[in-house]
Amino acid sequence: MSFSNYLETKVLDHVFGGTAYTAPSTLYLALFTAVSDGEAGTVTEVSGGGYARQTVAFTTSGNTTSNTGAVEYPTATANYGTVTHVGIYDASSSGNLMAYASLSSSKTIETGDVFRVPAGDLDITLD
Repeated sequence: MSFSNYLETKVLDHVFGGTAYTAPSTLYLALFTAVSDGEAGTVTEVSGGGYARQTVAFTTSGNTTSNTGAVEYPTATANYGTVTHVGIYDASSSGNLMAYASLSSSKTIETGDVFRVPAGDLDITLD
């Protein structure tokens, strides 16, 4: 996953600029059907069909953090389209995009489908 410009600036200001940054207490996983500029937060998020961002928690080991549990969306009540990317936000709606990544394989979600991310499948690594 790549950090958004928002999070990059917060981390740099926190570490090097002396401006304290308080991490959000809850993180939310969003599904995207398009990303034109993820760093700037220019994305097309799924909407309708019973979609809502889902909470996600992480655990860190070394220079990598991974989701601690599975993230499962409600059964789609209408087509979502083709999900190509995911993003992590600091709010259940609106909010700030923190990080984003493309899926290793796009997934078309139709009525009756459930989108699920197994535990340990979302990795964020800093080199």
